[in-house]
Amino acid sequence: MAEVTRVPLQPIGKGILGKLWLGVIVAILLAAGAAWATSYEGVTVDTLSAGEGPSPAEEDIVLVNYEGRLADGTVFDSGERVPFPVNGVVPGFTEALVKMQKGGRYEVFIPSQLGYGAQTRGTIPPNSDLYFTVELIDFRTQAQLEEMQRQMQQMGGMPGMPGGMPGMPGSPEGAPAE
Repeated sequence: MAEVTRVPLQPIGKGILGKLWLGVIVAILLAAGAAWATSYEGVTVDTLSAGEGPSPAEEDIVLVNYEGRLADGTVFDSGERVPFPVNGVVPGFTEALVKMQKGGRYEVFIPSQLGYGAQTRGTIPPNSDLYFTVELIDFRTQAQLEEMQRQMQQMGGMPGMPGGMPGMPGSPEGAPAE
């Protein structure tokens, strides 16, 4: 049978245990700081009810129901069945729209730097984060909309609507603008 070699343990010196705990605390703080520094601060899109099919491209025109709120819950804008170009709004809203699908309903968070930044815009104070509830009803390409307008003109147009259809791009009324 083999013999076991015994090695005596050295006693822990004064203050070593405190230094050990201090090192553990510093490591935890550094890890938490690194996690906070690398946390995502961009647009978030949470699905309330899923849509289906493809997502709109930046060049498309969308038809949406939406409500925009500030962090304190104040509603600053809303609209139903509002058409507008995906790339004709603040960058954060464009980024959110291209992640949505037709028929879906979404909660969107836009940090201030991807919204209006340091600008005051109506009732929106500078450096405000924006919160939206958006329902993507439909979307079309610019070419599809132009074809639809050509067909309407060939059928005699719509009486009482000179200069385009209300709510369509190029018409007097619009949607959330840059």
